[in-house]
Amino acid sequence: MFQILFLVGLFVLFYFIAIRPQRKRQKEHAQMVSQLSKGDEVVTSSGILGKVTSLDDNYMVLNVANNVDMKFQRVHLHAILPKGTLKSIS
Repeated sequence: MFQILFLVGLFVLFYFIAIRPQRKRQKEHAQMVSQLSKGDEVVTSSGILGKVTSLDDNYMVLNVANNVDMKFQRVHLHAILPKGTLKSIS
């Protein structure tokens, strides 16, 4: 009986330490990707900064420099920056 309770307790501990926080991060990321709109300034997971010029279901096009547009999958969005961040960095 003690062994069964120990295994259940171990699973509950693992759930609260590993599984629950990961699911929370996944939900937050999915919400951020769904709220993405044209004109947002973003950072990709590879560290590229740019301004969103167009969107479709799976892809976003970022303007990263004058006349330089790059296409990324939306899931590679890392963060949405406050407006004017790109101008303040340049």
